[in-house]
Amino acid sequence: MVGGSRCVRHDRPVVHVIDISDPADPRLDDFRDLNSSDRRPDLPEGKGLVIAEGVFVTQRLLTSRFQPISLLGVERRLLELADDLDGVDVPFYRTSAEVMAEVVGFHLNRGVLAAAARPAPLAVSDVLKDAKTVVVLEGVNDHENLGSMFRNAAGLGVDAVLFGKGCADPLYRRSVRVSMGHVLRVPFAHVAKWPHDLDELRGNGFQLISLTPNPEAVTLAEAMTGEKVALLLGAEGPGLTEHAMRATDIRAKIPMAPGTDSLNVATAAAMAFYERVRTGR
Repeated sequence: MVGGSRCVRHDRPVVHVIDISDPADPRLDDFRDLNSSDRRPDLPEGKGLVIAEGVFVTQRLLTSRFQPISLLGVERRLLELADDLDGVDVPFYRTSAEVMAEVVGFHLNRGVLAAAARPAPLAVSDVLKDAKTVVVLEGVNDHENLGSMFRNAAGLGVDAVLFGKGCADPLYRRSVRVSMGHVLRVPFAHVAKWPHDLDELRGNGFQLISLTPNPEAVTLAEAMTGEKVALLLGAEGPGLTEHAMRATDIRAKIPMAPGTDSLNVATAAAMAFYERVRTGR
């Protein structure tokens, strides 16, 4: 499968494999300069692409609502992804590790990248349908924390993520990578009017719980009584704003040892998600 020829297996199209040896080839522009702050193709103001790194993340992209445009990788990764690429009618640009490094701007140990278009954003009503546990974020602007949040959400049965004011782009390459591709699978939406649109969750039967380190708050185990629960978390340091907490039904804390004032937001989220699982609701 070389030179863009189309092969068919079991009457299904197979990815087009195209060998490229020139790092300046314009067909690789979707993967170019991934570390460049002003030219990155995954920036919304740029091409607005979603970039998946590595075999596992690429596999999750291929089974998500994100439609791939092309892939770039070495022969070994192409062979590892052969079954996943069955029926995927896009080009796979096969090249060397050295050419990949020159194109993307750094050495990529994972050996494969996939680019996908951003689909139309989901509405809050879309992600709330059939959901019982959601997490709502305010001011979480660290991409690695966002990625960890999605990985925790996927592992602990959270149905959706909602973004309030001041959050980072969850589809930035680092978030996608740290999430192990789960940001492509756990549905998310942005709240238009923050925090007023939280009333939509309450109208859908959700108990709104804001997490706070305030020692006067009840414990999370005591607070979590609803059949449907929305857990609100804020940025590390400032946490949730008072304005956001006033829009919730109850404030809850995670008990901590003396001398500590807070947890990493992704860690706190994981503990809250586990408490939700532990209670069996």
